[in-house]
Amino acid sequence: MILSDAEILRHIERGSIVVTPFRRESLGSNSYDVHLGKTLACYRDTVLDAKKHNLIDTFEIPDEGYVLEPHKFYLGVTEEYTETHEHVPFLEGKSSVGRLGIDIHATAGKGDVGFCNTWTLEISVKQPVRVYAGMPVGQLIYFVVEGEILTPYNTKQSAKYNGRTGLPVESMMWKNFDKKA
Repeated sequence: MILSDAEILRHIERGSIVVTPFRRESLGSNSYDVHLGKTLACYRDTVLDAKKHNLIDTFEIPDEGYVLEPHKFYLGVTEEYTETHEHVPFLEGKSSVGRLGIDIHATAGKGDVGFCNTWTLEISVKQPVRVYAGMPVGQLIYFVVEGEILTPYNTKQSAKYNGRTGLPVESMMWKNFDKKA
């Protein structure tokens, strides 16, 4: 079951869903629109290694926008910090963004109960397209969970994306190979 706008508002009032900043006009019938943050990132190396920490360089989107190029992979971030304590949040691209040939995630569209952070976007484009900080880029849809959650994401020792940064976060896959993690 997907939460309606009234249910999303009810859970925001209860504190089981947190969206900061919250904009009432971003609430859809059964979703909440999130916006592209001002920071983008690209990996330094052209060949990435899943066993190594691949570093990124971050940069801000200027007021006049930034042209994303095909065959280049960008990490973005949502303006919104979110917390979801009772539901499974799914992030989907807005249709208007998809119609510009922008994909906002490659595989990571689902959050976990207990996810508390901004969302890192995995951005690729089909043709050059200018984007702007603050533009609506995706929508969060909240699914009801049946049954007790034993280990929310924000309490998992193995969770790799718990740190609140407000910036795009690179892959932490390498921690899966690190015996100390």
